[in-house]
Amino acid sequence: MIVDAHHHVWDLSVRDQDWITGPELAPLRRDFPLRELEAAARFVGVTATVLVQTITVPEETPEFLALAAGSDVVAGVVGWTDLTAPDVAENLAKLREGPGGEHLVGIRHQVQGEPDPSWLVRPDVLRGLTAVADSGLVYDLLVKPYQLPAAVEVAGRLPGLTFVLDHLGKPPIASGELEPWAGEVRRLAALPNTVCKLSGLVTEADWNSWSVADLVPYADTVLDAFGPRRLMYGSDWPVCQLASDYVEVIDVVECLVSRLGPAEHREVFAGTAVRTYGLRI
Repeated sequence: MIVDAHHHVWDLSVRDQDWITGPELAPLRRDFPLRELEAAARFVGVTATVLVQTITVPEETPEFLALAAGSDVVAGVVGWTDLTAPDVAENLAKLREGPGGEHLVGIRHQVQGEPDPSWLVRPDVLRGLTAVADSGLVYDLLVKPYQLPAAVEVAGRLPGLTFVLDHLGKPPIASGELEPWAGEVRRLAALPNTVCKLSGLVTEADWNSWSVADLVPYADTVLDAFGPRRLMYGSDWPVCQLASDYVEVIDVVECLVSRLGPAEHREVFAGTAVRTYGLRI
């Protein structure tokens, strides 16, 4: 069994993706429907996937939940809600009670775009994250390396909430630097309520000239820090297509975890995601 724990879909006729700007991201400025992802997933033998939010509007998550309800591939949705809203608990309850609500497994916010490096530990955000924990959901961390100290702090302050680090915390692979990213990731991994996704590696590398060797130090860092039972594979499709494709991305992660035994391999490619998100497959 293979679980792709991180992918996106969008329809530009329904809603613009305002983060897709400039010539470098031009390949993403088209529709990426669920049927295209499902076809790619079946081709490589992916059993189930987790669909992750892309923009911070309340309408997107109910749409994703409805998509998941009609899909035999999407097993979970990581959606968005305004964590700073006073009625965040009520909003989460509405999402879970609506069509496809049983597929809601987590919440995410594009913290990487917040100018305040301590956004995660603001009192209003902490209140919202507490509501996420009380709802039995997981929180996906989308942060850049300089925001990792706040991620460490918030995970320590909310031990009842599971935090999933997306894309290894976006390490500076293109420049080849390891520190201070590696040290902060180890601090995060030292907390038992944290998990990490082996995703987004190729797009943090040089899109045109990356090699597997470029990725090894970063993958080895999280393998050693989190261990296979707290690592999960994610394609980051279609964003990965800026540097690779769906088939190659899974092959790359296979190479990066080739030192693992069969049981540990199963954890990275299925077990961790199923357990962390409570997926019913």
